[in-house]
Formats: sequence, C-alpha cells, structure tokens
Amino acid sequence: MRGNELTFNEHEFIVSKTNMSGKITYGNSRFIAISGYKETELLDQPHNILRHPDMPSTIFKYLWDQIKKKEEVFAYVINKTKQNDFYWVMAHVTPSIDNNGSIIGYHSVRRKPTLTALSIIKPLYQSIVAAEKRGGVTEGNAVLMTKLHSMKVTYDEFILSL
Repeated sequence: MRGNELTFNEHEFIVSKTNMSGKITYGNSRFIAISGYKETELLDQPHNILRHPDMPSTIFKYLWDQIKKKEEVFAYVINKTKQNDFYWVMAHVTPSIDNNGSIIGYHSVRRKPTLTALSIIKPLYQSIVAAEKRGGVTEGNAVLMTKLHSMKVTYDEFILSL
C-alpha cells in the first residue's frame, strides 16, 4: 500500500453524516483531522472522496443494499486521506429516518479496529479485490460468500465475531 498508515486512539470515534446521495453534511473534528481535508473541502462532497482503491466494491455494495433497506451495517473499511495516506476503521452505518419512516440520510460512527480483526480482514479484502479485477462485484461476492459458507456464518456474524 502506498502512503503511511494512520491510526487513532481506541477511545476516539470518527463520525460523519451524509444526505441521500452520499454527500457529506457533517463530520466531527476527528473525522476532519484524520481525513487531511479542511471542513469546507469535505462538506457537500461525496463520501467516496475517501474511498481507498484497495477497498472492495463488494463490501460497499452490501453496505448500501442493507442501509437502503433501513438496516444497520457493520463493516471494516480502509479509507484514504487527502495526502494519500490511509487508515482502517470499523464502521457502524445506519440510515437516518424521519418521523414518516423515510430515509433522509446516513450516519456513520467509526472506531479503531483491532489488530486481530485486521489480520483476518486484510487478506480477505485482497482476495475480494483480486476477484473483482477478474469479474467485477459478482466475482468478489463469490469470494466473500465462499468464506462465509466455509465458516457457516452470515456476514453480520462474521464481522461481529472479529
């Protein structure tokens, strides 16, 4: 991986909110600091401004599929900074719901992942990205499903077990 790996304190939380189209509407001070952007550079930008090329599209597809169904999602994510450094997070993403039950945006709280979890996630993500290069998200999803079936767990059970 190019760039330096950044980290943050296990007691810190990175928080952001987006609108329905994924544009950033809020970021806490930790989010802004680790991103390397100024707040004015982040607000109203698509959240994928932080998308690292080693992050599998398969995982983002699963994440979006779930939150659009008004379900919460936990996922390990590698992000890139403005300076092309990178950092890993354990993300908890939820839809923001109005009084009528409609999704009006998305809210994510991220915390520092454990080294044990990353020792499992990093090689899995590498194999998913390699599969995506061969055959897109369909191939990446096949790699993920093979892993989950071999462990006899759902995605949520797998992620929450790490």
